Amino acid sequence: MRWTKALIPTLKEDPQDAEVISHKLMIRGGFIRKLISGAYTYLPLGLRVLKKVERIIREEMDSKGALEVLMPAIHPPEVWKQTGRYEVLGEVMIKFRDRHGKELVLGPTHEEIITDLVANNVRSYKELPMILYQIQTKFRDEPRPRFGVMRTSEFIMKDAYSFDCDVAGMEESYKKMYDAYCRIFARCGLPYLAVEADPGMMGGSVSHEFMVPSDAGEDRIVICGKCKYAGSVDVVPCKPKAKGPSKEKKLPIAEVETPGITTIEKVSALLKVGPDKLVKTLLYKADGKVVALLLRGDYEANETKIKNYLKCASLELADAKTIEDVSGAPVGFSGPVGLKNIRIIADNSVLGMANFVTGANKKDTHLINVNMGRDFETKEFADLRMIKADDGCPLCGKPIEIKQAIEVGHTFKLGTKYSDVLGAKVLDKDGKEIPAVMGCYGIGVTRILASVIETSNDKDGIIWPMEISPYSVIVIALNIEDKKVKELSEDIYKKLLKSGIEVLYDDRNESAGIKFKDADLIGIPVKVVIGSKNAKKDIVEIKDRKTGKVEEVAVKELPERIRTLLKV
Repeated sequence: MRWTKALIPTLKEDPQDAEVISHKLMIRGGFIRKLISGAYTYLPLGLRVLKKVERIIREEMDSKGALEVLMPAIHPPEVWKQTGRYEVLGEVMIKFRDRHGKELVLGPTHEEIITDLVANNVRSYKELPMILYQIQTKFRDEPRPRFGVMRTSEFIMKDAYSFDCDVAGMEESYKKMYDAYCRIFARCGLPYLAVEADPGMMGGSVSHEFMVPSDAGEDRIVICGKCKYAGSVDVVPCKPKAKGPSKEKKLPIAEVETPGITTIEKVSALLKVGPDKLVKTLLYKADGKVVALLLRGDYEANETKIKNYLKCASLELADAKTIEDVSGAPVGFSGPVGLKNIRIIADNSVLGMANFVTGANKKDTHLINVNMGRDFETKEFADLRMIKADDGCPLCGKPIEIKQAIEVGHTFKLGTKYSDVLGAKVLDKDGKEIPAVMGCYGIGVTRILASVIETSNDKDGIIWPMEISPYSVIVIALNIEDKKVKELSEDIYKKLLKSGIEVLYDDRNESAGIKFKDADLIGIPVKVVIGSKNAKKDIVEIKDRKTGKVEEVAVKELPERIRTLLKV
């Protein structure tokens, strides 16, 4: 492709609304343009990268025996209501009515649709195992689209679904997809980690997230440098600090005035005690019913763990009115002493505490020297907090790191959650009807582009891995008005094309500085530079975008040298 015939609108300055490096470079490099918040047009360079990622995905999925389908983006709400996810997804799901007044939804994912397809078309165990996949546009009403193509309302996903006769078969299918994912992300040049994760709204028992460590990530993961354990902070277990109640002498409980003091930090400062001597009482609504969580003051509640422990479909912090109705005090003064008809659950961190501080369920008042068993009762203890860096690895106890990360893929063992409800059943060898055991496997295709850029860039721009770069080589004619330079550049461009090499030819009548800056910005792996001085000697420069290594090569040796560099 000749640059003069291409659409590559590069920019010198970062866009004002771009927060992360991938968003900045995709806009500046002419890969994408925003239409509205959460929706982007992929320009030719961006689309070339996208198609290469899709090709890698198809190759790896096909190699595992998966069959590609393409399902509609418009869904009837009835099938979503059957599984209960119509209500669970709530406002995230984009809904509308057609001209006949019939409600329809735009698919945020396709578990219901694929299960319905199999339910109506697969009858016998002889047809299983089966893995079906698609690469399709998804729609979600994101409350806050951000970070360019990282979090959008319209995005492209690869989603696959496995159907087996039993759990053992599902385990085999899961391993196939897990292995395929490892190859996909490796080929895309991503430094990924597979971590234990929470299934969330998808359901099922076990799931893994494929994470790319990056400061731009919205997720947090735990990594152990010793045993290599990795997990999402949402699910990593925290070992109890104490094995039983404290043997410390119990002091008399007493009220203290704390006018307008509602935060852990301020209460701690006022009473001159550390946050680890405070117990905060968090009132939640679990499926509409109020429950109280007790948590040591220096820890953070883990709502994923809480939700899983309570086995509730919805969980939210109680509103100010509910808190006052239940505790008799405004927000910031709740405590376990005197709470009536409320289920109290304590995090394991509270188990070894004595003479601690809590809210008094009274405005502008806290209690000191509170003790379980004497001042209030709870028989429920569980791991309900976020892990901290000083907790240590849950497996080997060695130091851990907590890092930001980008989720690029997620695999789930769904079991029969969907097949039971939607009737995806087959006849087994004995003629008995059994539900298919399912797995689900998603990849954020468009998110891969942003993740690669976040982990492969420098001060000058993008550094694309060879396999997904929009072009393998960029030919730069430094002075296109020089007859020798132009003739040589044209000849090199045509010969490389004839050799089957993807080439972008910068034939613009621009300064060398502009051409070099644009070439670095868009990140093509190999640069072939033709200048006036070298052209007279039939010599060109080859520069590696990643390493910066430069070598001079005779023109007649160039095609072979390029093939060696590209390993083709």
